[in-house]
Amino acid sequence: MADSPGPPVAPCDGRPTDFELVQRLAQGDRPAFGALYDRYGTPAYSLARRICVDPELAEDVVQEAFLALWRHPARFDPTRGSFGTWLMTLVHHRAVDAVRKENTQRRRTVPLTDDVSPPAEGSDHQALVSVVSAEVRAALRTLPEEQRQVIALAYLGGYTQCEVAKLTGVPLGTVKSRTFAAIRRLRGTLGNLWAGETGETTGAKTTGANR
Repeated sequence: MADSPGPPVAPCDGRPTDFELVQRLAQGDRPAFGALYDRYGTPAYSLARRICVDPELAEDVVQEAFLALWRHPARFDPTRGSFGTWLMTLVHHRAVDAVRKENTQRRRTVPLTDDVSPPAEGSDHQALVSVVSAEVRAALRTLPEEQRQVIALAYLGGYTQCEVAKLTGVPLGTVKSRTFAAIRRLRGTLGNLWAGETGETTGAKTTGANR
């Protein structure tokens, strides 16, 4: 059973919670928007930069994410998780979309010729990486939402478990247990996928007690 999201935790210095700032933002409070940007602007850019690599593209992604927050603050639903998780998920999705658009535009601008060039060195490795990445993404979609969040932040966003705990607003122990459960489930899912590709069955070889 998934853990139900708890109420927003007020900062130790008595500042308003994220939820309170979002409520004020929905009423057109500009200082509330600035406070949220001060809290999450840096981690949002850090996440976007890890995905986009290009610093200018990462800046555009962060600006678009916060602009979406400014225009539609009511889209944040506190019953589904913390504001930090929601915002980082928004940044992640926009960053991935931005990279895909950049790659598409780059492919369209490559001139077509009649010459057939030999495959570049290591192209078979790149193809294998592409296949594996697709399988990993498919496996991630099978995870429960709370497990997928911690995996996305930790392994795609590059955050430590302590940072994930702060962003999601859940205890560090819960983050660790969700990460462990997610990795165990991914191993099983990917193991079945790869066994299917090679024609092997997961029960063909046993190296220990089955669980």
